[in-house]
Order: sequence, then C-alpha cells, then structure tokens
Amino acid sequence: MARAERLRRAGRRLAVAALVLLFAFPFLAMLSTAFKLPEDVFRAPPTLLPAEWTLGNFATAFEQMPVWRYLGNTLFISAATVIGTLVACPLVAYSLSKLRWRGRSALLAVVLSTMMLPPQVTMIPIYLLWNALNAGDTYWPLIAPAFFGTPFLIFMIRQFLMNVPDELIAAARMDGASELRIYLSIVLPLARPALVTSAVFQFVWTWTDFLNPLIYLNDSEKYTLSIGLYAFFGEHDVAWGPLLAACVMFTMPALLIFIFGQRYFVGGISAGALK
Repeated sequence: MARAERLRRAGRRLAVAALVLLFAFPFLAMLSTAFKLPEDVFRAPPTLLPAEWTLGNFATAFEQMPVWRYLGNTLFISAATVIGTLVACPLVAYSLSKLRWRGRSALLAVVLSTMMLPPQVTMIPIYLLWNALNAGDTYWPLIAPAFFGTPFLIFMIRQFLMNVPDELIAAARMDGASELRIYLSIVLPLARPALVTSAVFQFVWTWTDFLNPLIYLNDSEKYTLSIGLYAFFGEHDVAWGPLLAACVMFTMPALLIFIFGQRYFVGGISAGALK
C-alpha cells in the first residue's frame, strides 16, 4: 500500500510538472529567442537555448523604440488605476458586507449583473461619452473608471469581508468609533490579503491592456508599452530577436509584481472562496 501511494504521488507530481512545462514553454521560448543571435533564431533543427548568448537584441529594442517613455506612461496609468481600485472597491465592498441599509441586496445584484455584460456592448457608448467630455487622446478614459470600482474586485473583497466577525465591528461601535474609524483602523488592516490581490489583478489588467489605449490614445508620446510594442512589431516584423526582447521587457514587471504579491494573492483568493 505504501509503495502504491508513493507511485500515485510521483505520478501526480510528474503530471503537474508536465503541465507546468507545457504552459511555461512559450515564455521560455520567448526568453531564449531574446538572447539569440539573428542567425540562430530560425536554425534547423531549432534549439531552446541560444548557441551564443547576446544582449544585442535588447540594445536594438532600446535604440529603435522609446522604451523608457512607454514604460513611464504604462507605470503611471497602472499605478493610478491601482490607487483608484484601492480607494473605491473596499469602500463599496464594506458597505455591501457590513452595513445594513435598504436596497443593499438589490445593488449587489446590479453590481454582479454588470459582470455578465460583454465590454463590447458598452465600448461605443463609453467612447462617445469620453469624446463628449473632450477627453480623447488623454489618460482620463484609462484611469477614471478605476475610481468608480470594478465589479469583480468589489465582489471578491466583499466575500473576504464577510469572514470578518460582526462582533469585532459591533464592539468598536460600542466604544464610540465612527464608521470611518472602523473602516480605516479595523476593516482595511484585516482585508490586506484581499487588497493586495485586488492590486495585483488591477495592475496586471492595466499593464497588459491593449484595446483601451488603442482606442483612446493617438499621440505616440502617450503610448503605453502594449501599443508601442504593436507599433514596433509593425515596423520590425522580421526582427524577431529585438521584438521578443521588447516582449520580455513588457512581461517582466507584471511577472515580478505577481511573484512579490503571491503570498497575499493566494491567501486573498482562498479566503474569499471559503465563504
């Protein structure tokens, strides 16, 4: 029995390792090609590791694309949307989970129903709205929506806050604490895993967003990395080494954010799922 159990565990681990390699292979191939010489990119038979490592592709990408400008634009937009998310979503989630008021359940149903609405349905009306506000070719259409809350993140934080004991909040009220004091001093510190999870989600969504910057940004000085990378691809569609070097630079910040926030990320997802 012990031998059979060890074999089953080994089989499960091998299956997991195979799945990890399968999903990681595109990233590994991109990373490898970014360090290959041009003549090694299409070598037959192909090799995963470069025959000779080079940083020339990164230098070419920096020379032919204003990486630092695009990086600064993307960081600014991503940081602003994360701030907006952390301001709006926990506040709404606290109201929907711990405050008793008429219509709370109906509003929650409305929030959840918006998650079922495809973004393509609202894309044109929202675009016309921003144009009417003379906000075209600005960052406002990319940043402002985060300050009104994201339905999925509101729901996730709300599910997390449902696990916070009501007795703890009731005790603070009996001691004379205001709702704002309870929210800032008790609820937000306890909700740290959910907040970090929301920040990671929002950062990755904004960092990798292609469609919205493509719709609203016309000035190349305001391009994000995703739009700049697309423009670079259009101009250098055969320079696979520099192109994938630019892709590596585009991917690494989001990957590092996820790695550093992984502990809170997994804890926030798990705690929200337990309710």
